[in-house]
Amino acid sequence: MKSGNYNVDEIEFKLKQYCSYQDRCHSEVEKKLKTFDVIPEVNEQIIIKLINENYLNETRFSKSFVRGKFKIKNWGKRKITLELKSRKVSSYNIKEGLKEINEEDYHNKLEYLFNKKLASLDHLSLINKKKKILSFLLYRGWETNLIYEKINQIK
Repeated sequence: MKSGNYNVDEIEFKLKQYCSYQDRCHSEVEKKLKTFDVIPEVNEQIIIKLINENYLNETRFSKSFVRGKFKIKNWGKRKITLELKSRKVSSYNIKEGLKEINEEDYHNKLEYLFNKKLASLDHLSLINKKKKILSFLLYRGWETNLIYEKINQIK
């Protein structure tokens, strides 16, 4: 069966490479499949094969996504969750992914980001320091209650 300039085996091979390079979620693979302009039945067949051969595993994707965004991008749980939802990852897999974050590491990271930002704001008034820190941490997806706990420590 031909589709565009590729047959099904070639498309499957390309998607296996795509999934091998980096963990992918279902919506990313479906989006990539659309670029090949194949019929829905073939899409489904290819996705099932990728799942069965463990090229596509949404739980594994969630876990690696959470680890990366937390450790490298310094994102909080709110932003990570919203990003996973935008990628149509199931609630179950979001919960599984968030288990990758150790609570002690989470609070230590917040403490580190808070102190780093606070140190860069020496020249500002107390109220402006608090505003800047609040917006800095909210933008990165940290929980409001945790941010206010930290901000209320500023004297």
